[in-house]
Amino acid sequence: MKAYYYDNLPGDQRFPHDSQTPLSESELSALGVLYFRMPELAGVDALAAERGYKNRDEITVSPEKMGDVYEAKVKTFFDEHLHEDEEIRYVRGGRGYFDVRDKGDRWVRIALEKDDLIILPAGIYHRFTTDESNYVHAMRLFKEEPKWTPLNRSADVDENPYRKEYVGQYLAEA
Repeated sequence: MKAYYYDNLPGDQRFPHDSQTPLSESELSALGVLYFRMPELAGVDALAAERGYKNRDEITVSPEKMGDVYEAKVKTFFDEHLHEDEEIRYVRGGRGYFDVRDKGDRWVRIALEKDDLIILPAGIYHRFTTDESNYVHAMRLFKEEPKWTPLNRSADVDENPYRKEYVGQYLAEA
């Protein structure tokens, strides 16, 4: 895992966009983002039990697996959105980027690869993309039935109770 401020320069979303301004795991944690290195599936199983994740599935995001819809789907994943549940991803292969907003509304890019596990809290604005390899295989974990309902950023979504709770817990000035 490598976290850094996104450079906001033009170019394909799958490029690194590394500003050379890194962030630490503790800085990510202050935003509610939790990171774990899990070389063994047993570690994922233990974390799932500890956090009450009852269900899981696996997804492969690649042109070979998704065919003609790949480019459109990757662009959809890159639309800024939030979820009303935690988003838990365990990378089984390949590489990708999660971008999250910091307290100043700047993008933080989190580069993930095999054996990286990330937990994004409910209500955090984020987006996802593969890297230039156009391949990531990930396990998705869920507390209840698998669902993936993105709420794209808007003034209405800013008033969502999960967003307000997230802002109050992680972004409000102390």
